[in-house]
Amino acid sequence: MPAEVEVSQAEIVHFLSDLTSQVVEAVLSALEKAEPELASDIYDEGIVMTGGGSLLAQLDAVLASATGLPVRVADDALMCVAMGAGRALEDPVYLGVMSEV
Repeated sequence: MPAEVEVSQAEIVHFLSDLTSQVVEAVLSALEKAEPELASDIYDEGIVMTGGGSLLAQLDAVLASATGLPVRVADDALMCVAMGAGRALEDPVYLGVMSEV
């Protein structure tokens, strides 16, 4: 039978802590492996988070603390990934690459 259960923010933080730690480790690993030009851009501009996961409360603050970089959530984070993919598919430069896949 469906039931309504009240869950506190502290409980959610507890249950998501392992996942959050994995995200932080993945970001740190990616930053370590980034080419110097990209690393320089990230250092200058910061990190922009996209997608639904970026909307988790305080994830931007956690990443900023872990990396020492400014971190922000993209405007319309849920849609910007799909919009960017759509624009890339419309770009003639990528059309040739995508037809080979």
